[in-house]
Amino acid sequence: MPIKPDLPKPPEFGAELAPTHENAETLNLLALRRSTPVTALTEPGPSPSDLDALLRLAMRVPDHRKLEPWRVLIIEGDARNKLGDYFAAALHLREPDASEAALAEERNLPLRAPTVLAVISAPVHDPKKTPVWEQQLSSGALCQNLMIAATAMGWAACWVTETSAYDSHVHAALGMKPGEQVAGFIYLGTAKQRPVERQRPAVAAKATRWTG
Repeated sequence: MPIKPDLPKPPEFGAELAPTHENAETLNLLALRRSTPVTALTEPGPSPSDLDALLRLAMRVPDHRKLEPWRVLIIEGDARNKLGDYFAAALHLREPDASEAALAEERNLPLRAPTVLAVISAPVHDPKKTPVWEQQLSSGALCQNLMIAATAMGWAACWVTETSAYDSHVHAALGMKPGEQVAGFIYLGTAKQRPVERQRPAVAAKATRWTG
């Protein structure tokens, strides 16, 4: 069952914080964390207070020069149907000969979970020249924090993009500005089946020690 997090109060600006937080449960979560396939999600989803907690945790990310180069759209209830209509309309514009079955499939994508969070990468102009790439990485970190926090609270989650995330007509429907991108659609709900382990990289194959 999902838990109601008893979070500490947000620290005051400038307050001293612990440099480390040794926690075996966190290490265990990271060792075993697995996204739930989006097709395995169902009702119920997080409550408004759950989402407030999730977003508070998610936004504690590395953010060079404190630019906050991201925002989140919460999509629930009938708004999912409206988003699905935009997905289908965008597909029809891309592929005028798309079949009714293909359009119906696109229309149903946002209905796969009770809650969808659209994380928008929103790089800002920075006179000190923080690279856009660094700002985009911060958006990805927010997505990953959402995934970890959701799992820790007991909610199943899946991070996807799919074609609609890159479609300009969908961007317009979401009120996105030039230069903004969908970092991810985070689908949240309850798992109707247990995910199975997938292949993982071998550390020795992906990490090498640089010696100059």
